Amino acid sequence: MTAQTLDLLSDLIRHARQAGADAADALFVSSTAVGAGVRNGVTEELERSETTDLGLRVFIGGKNATVSTTTIDPSRFAQLAEQAMAMARVLPDDRYAGLAPQAMTGAHDTNTLGLEDPTEPSTASLLDRARIGEDAALAVPGVTNSAGSSASWGRTQVALATSAGFAGGYSRTRHSNSVCVLAGEGEGMQRDYDHHGTVWLEDLTDAATLGLNAGQQAVARFNPARPRTGRYPVVFHPRVASSFLGHFIGAINGSAIARGTSFLKDKMGQSLFAKGVQITDDPGRIRGLRSRPFDGEALQVQPLHLVQDGVLTTWILDSRSARQLGLESNARAARGTSGPPGPSATNLFFEPGTLSPTELMADITEGLYITEMMGSAINGLTGDYSRGASGFMIRNGQIAEPVAEFTLAGNLLDIFASMTLANDLAFRFGTDAPTLRIETLSTAGA
Repeated sequence: MTAQTLDLLSDLIRHARQAGADAADALFVSSTAVGAGVRNGVTEELERSETTDLGLRVFIGGKNATVSTTTIDPSRFAQLAEQAMAMARVLPDDRYAGLAPQAMTGAHDTNTLGLEDPTEPSTASLLDRARIGEDAALAVPGVTNSAGSSASWGRTQVALATSAGFAGGYSRTRHSNSVCVLAGEGEGMQRDYDHHGTVWLEDLTDAATLGLNAGQQAVARFNPARPRTGRYPVVFHPRVASSFLGHFIGAINGSAIARGTSFLKDKMGQSLFAKGVQITDDPGRIRGLRSRPFDGEALQVQPLHLVQDGVLTTWILDSRSARQLGLESNARAARGTSGPPGPSATNLFFEPGTLSPTELMADITEGLYITEMMGSAINGLTGDYSRGASGFMIRNGQIAEPVAEFTLAGNLLDIFASMTLANDLAFRFGTDAPTLRIETLSTAGA
């Protein structure tokens, strides 16, 4: 992040204060993205995009407003500040809004978390990766068609300045590969995929491995049956197990807690999971997909242990939701240039358990192993859970025939309480879980 960008933000805030703002902050986000995709050997996608956005938030007493622009023109800063002030004056008071009182001050231009890979791949190399992934998948016996293979690279630069004296910025890169193919013919045809994204290219799974995985997974799912309706122990593959963290983090979002619209609103300090279960949010992971040196309100970030030994210990809070609840922000504010901050997790994960995935399912006489989920009917007020799923039967501790077109149902409180975690945690998605087992879920199938 250049000093020139931070100087521009400071200049914009100066104009806001001159226009009468009691306080203000300014956010700059610049993104570059390059993508290449192929399907059956033919180039389907080849694009490059560059965007630049600037947002200004102003406060007058209890009123506040945000304006944004894609034109970074210092000669228009005074006009932008006046527009924000005019909006703020006609909006109702919000006694919970304001800059974060614990925000850092001074200059913070750092990339100590290893978030920027200086390697920018060429378009030709991205196309090569996409083709290699597809070729590897199509070479798997039983694979009959491609649904596309892609490779991409992107860089995002973020800068934030506040009227309280903070000015900071950082950059993040992302490399990714993805392959999706079809296996079989007719009504029994099945699709599967594999993908991976990393901050550094050297950490990225090679495209041929992803293609091989996608092809083998698609073939394994060919011609599925439907399981009989009933109640089963259910084991979830890591790529879908992480969805439970999404349901959990939505239920402990400070905004939902303050509105009283979460089924966990009265559960602080209570055991939600089995003893030994730990859930951590760590914005300081080196090369983490969602790492950042400070949050969207210039607060210094630290790891947050949301669940310790099965007990819910805290909410996810920005400064506004913290004020509503009589608490302090835990530096989890995320924001864009066109709106106010809101609570959001970063690198969220279950700490791994002690059993291997094989051991986790060894005692299951008949159960389900879930590899893909679709649709969602989650009631945030009650925790009632219902989702479409596909995967495989488990018979006598072994993964057996493929199954599809059925629904899993239960209640998230019961699901959390009966969860057992395996030891195969890998950081691949930003929200990560090992293989996990739920003791009983209802299945609507054949």
